[in-house]
Amino acid sequence: MLAVRARALFDGVGPGLVEQPTVLIENGRIAAVRPGGIPLVGTEILDLGTATLLPGFIDTHTHLAFDASDDVIGRLTAADDATLLERIRAAARASLAAGVTTVRDLGDRGYLTLRLRAETARNPAAGPHIVASGPPLTTTRGHCWFLGGQAEGVAGVRAAVRERAERGADVVKVMVTGGDLTPGSDPYSVQYGRDELRAVVDEAHRHGLPTAAHAHAVTGIREAVAAGFDTVEHCFFLTESGVDFDRRVIEEMVRRAIPASLTLGALPGGPPPPAHIARRIPSLIAGLTTLREAGVTMALGSDSGIFPVKAHGSYPYGITAMTDFGFTPAQALRAATSTAAMVCGVGGRKGRIAAGYDADLIAVGGDPLADVGVVREVVAVVRDGTRVG
Repeated sequence: MLAVRARALFDGVGPGLVEQPTVLIENGRIAAVRPGGIPLVGTEILDLGTATLLPGFIDTHTHLAFDASDDVIGRLTAADDATLLERIRAAARASLAAGVTTVRDLGDRGYLTLRLRAETARNPAAGPHIVASGPPLTTTRGHCWFLGGQAEGVAGVRAAVRERAERGADVVKVMVTGGDLTPGSDPYSVQYGRDELRAVVDEAHRHGLPTAAHAHAVTGIREAVAAGFDTVEHCFFLTESGVDFDRRVIEEMVRRAIPASLTLGALPGGPPPPAHIARRIPSLIAGLTTLREAGVTMALGSDSGIFPVKAHGSYPYGITAMTDFGFTPAQALRAATSTAAMVCGVGGRKGRIAAGYDADLIAVGGDPLADVGVVREVVAVVRDGTRVG
């Protein structure tokens, strides 16, 4: 048995910290959480001093196959599977080093992240626990078509979903709208008809798989919610000229309990956001406040890999960005742990430091409720009961 001690602990739910905790770990799971420095005869002790323990971060939206370069598409399409798999492994290790112990990968090529999923299950030091979608469904030459997930028509999307189920995917990702990353793709236009979207959801649910809808724009969010997707990715309610947080759509998200998987945060020092994005920020802050006050569940993803400022390992910057968008530190931490676990379908075993949960936890160098910036100071990582960083 391993006993982990620290100055304080945030259990993933809060609202405050547990002082002087001892976390007992056995066979990769948390056996008990005890307050105070209880003597433990015959137990291995990991004493982390003045650090604060947190559940391992859970990234609800990443792309391990993208290398965060200036030419993501070119480098991916030029790489053979062996080269790409090595990059995916490196991205996973970078995420783990930043305290991310679970990722939901929402777009690879050739189902390569499923191979890594098996590797990290055998060896916790190889990377986070992986929830994988395989190639996202998209239209012919649609957003991220180069990942190999092109499918159209009701019969075509049903067949694509069945393929993912047969391959062992954990979730079905659909590009409901276009996206900025893909030349010729329109992020404000819906790529699929409602019959196709409903067919995706129906077929996925028949196979016991959740569905995730890529949609930055209000047009796509509206269609994804109407079709019954299980999560909406990005979910910024953008229009071509601004932002429109449609109250009826928000009310329907609450009624159907459809979470928003926000993709916030970026490394500092990069170029400023384009003017059309910068001018939307005040409206985005107000809109996310509207979502929160309406009762929409919100979790945190990074969208890491798509740009240099979205490098793998940058996830903690999304937590600090949430506070810039009006969330309290405790709300941001929940979005990155217990709520994110629920969104990823692992809420019964991850995202909290509590008896019976997987022993995925990290330590940061300070009090994140007083200074959320300390989430960028990860001093220890324990995954599946093993210290890996």
